[in-house]
Amino acid sequence: MAGASILELPNIESALALAGKYEENLKQIGRHTGADITLRGQELFISGTQNQVDRALQIVHSLQELWSNNQNIYSTDIQAAIQALDTQRESDLKDLQRDIVAKTRRGEEIRAKTFRQRQYIQALRSTDLIFCTGPAGTGKTFLAVVVAVQALLANEFEKIILTRPAVEAGEKLGFLPGDLQQKVNPYLRPLYDAINEFIDSEKVPSLIERGIIEVAPLAYMRGRTLNNAFVIVDEAQNTTPAQMKMVLTRLGFHSRMVVTGDMTQTDLLPSQQSGLAVALHILKDVEGIHFSEFTQKDVVRHALVQRIVAAYEKYEK
Repeated sequence: MAGASILELPNIESALALAGKYEENLKQIGRHTGADITLRGQELFISGTQNQVDRALQIVHSLQELWSNNQNIYSTDIQAAIQALDTQRESDLKDLQRDIVAKTRRGEEIRAKTFRQRQYIQALRSTDLIFCTGPAGTGKTFLAVVVAVQALLANEFEKIILTRPAVEAGEKLGFLPGDLQQKVNPYLRPLYDAINEFIDSEKVPSLIERGIIEVAPLAYMRGRTLNNAFVIVDEAQNTTPAQMKMVLTRLGFHSRMVVTGDMTQTDLLPSQQSGLAVALHILKDVEGIHFSEFTQKDVVRHALVQRIVAAYEKYEK
């Protein structure tokens, strides 16, 4: 039985938010439902079988919290809406859409885009040790930095420590020009980029100089006890088992540590075991540790990144 519906949107901004860039959101909903969806000004035209139209309307209405507030809608938002409808989790979807984690200096609202991301954020706010694994673009490091900066600004911790193994440098780190900070900057650039979303880049050097933000290669954690700190260990798939054990045992009083990595992108030699893989195996049953595992469905970068990750996963199976 054929069906059709016209939905009048409140304003052109909400219409554009729902449609997405090049109407990618409407195309995605159309691919999922089989309905033909067209936007003309503020009017959304949906046609197809009655079931297709009803399903498309369900998805559109489940996204109303976003488009009615003129918020950008991403592919992952639509996937979360579909998942919520299929599993009767509409109330959880509303919580997901309403939980604003932070605002960038440009005023952009940061929130979880998927249910797994929300669970990860909740763990980052409450658990002392978190492991997060998954492909590029899933927000592993960025969300950790977001929560860390918010906690620092709220005086929950005295400092943020950002560290990652400088695998490419190896023994050659000392031969690079400049002081320690200049030597390691190329390896820690993604962490700086995330911090600069929330703290004026001109203030960051002062915070580093005062030790409120510490950015250093993993080797410099040896022999220390990290108290009153939010510690982010990035690119942990490139640690050796000894390095991973070393950094995990640095955790001090009133501190929190998040360890992130992508097991498909290790830069270690083929003969070397990843410290992250070993830790995940050894610690899987230890009480008080949270494990988050993202998949390509959690990718929130350009839609093409999600398709690239999916293609590689298919190839590597």
